[in-house]
Amino acid sequence: MKRCLSCQSDYQANDWLCPTCGSQPEQMDAVLAFAPDLAASNDGLAPDAHHALEQVQDRSFWFRSRNRIITDLVQHYFAGARSVMEIGCGTGYVLAALAKALPKASMAGSEIYTNGLGYAAQRLRGRATLFQMDATRLPFTGEFDLIAACDVLEHIEDDRRVLREIHRALKPGGGLLLTVPQHPSLWSASDDLAYHKRRYRRSELGDKVREAGFRILRDTSFITTLLPLLLLQRLTSGQKKDYNANAEFALPGWLDRLLESAVGLDRAMINLGLSLPVGGSRLVLAERPR
Repeated sequence: MKRCLSCQSDYQANDWLCPTCGSQPEQMDAVLAFAPDLAASNDGLAPDAHHALEQVQDRSFWFRSRNRIITDLVQHYFAGARSVMEIGCGTGYVLAALAKALPKASMAGSEIYTNGLGYAAQRLRGRATLFQMDATRLPFTGEFDLIAACDVLEHIEDDRRVLREIHRALKPGGGLLLTVPQHPSLWSASDDLAYHKRRYRRSELGDKVREAGFRILRDTSFITTLLPLLLLQRLTSGQKKDYNANAEFALPGWLDRLLESAVGLDRAMINLGLSLPVGGSRLVLAERPR
């Protein structure tokens, strides 16, 4: 169902005109905008961040490896999902991987910045419906079989509210997939430049997910094999005032492939059912109870 963000009523309709109060979202850059005042500037991300990401994602082991781990788990736990939304889809890199992994599912993506949605539209080529919206105010109730938010919650002050909104937007039995950066001790200039509000403690994300009413299916770290290297990087170059975060994603090809192979070990262990206790990132897969 759709939810009117003006009067908070839920309704079934083909369009977005609220039958109760008559309000409807505006059109912005060829997408429906539910939070137009935040579409160009907010405190969650640098305005030019998606332009930079679009240049590096395909060439970075980190983005490729994260996609593989995400799609492995989605295909294992939620292969039957027929309606999927990614919150904070950015340039559509994860959403495109989900669309490929779930070819029969209808796909939707949301992003607070409209400049990210332009890239997503090019990448998805009509495979997904795209929206501009604020993750703390979702215009859906009981609508989706699966909702993903990959490296999104750390950009939002009230992450608990986002989890409650996702819980409402999911169908009973629907799935939640989250990835976040982990370990406050790894905080560096990279987190400052990315507008992160936090790096999560080891059990923090799982605790907040349960608090929102979900049942956890998997809770594991990744970027575990590379953790010593990541820690060294964060304690050295990551503390410099002139730190260039994009340099992390512009590695020589041989080094990028070597690091990708290392993260492949994390992926293999996760696919065996192991929950890795530490790592640069955390992944939680959960279910809204029926």
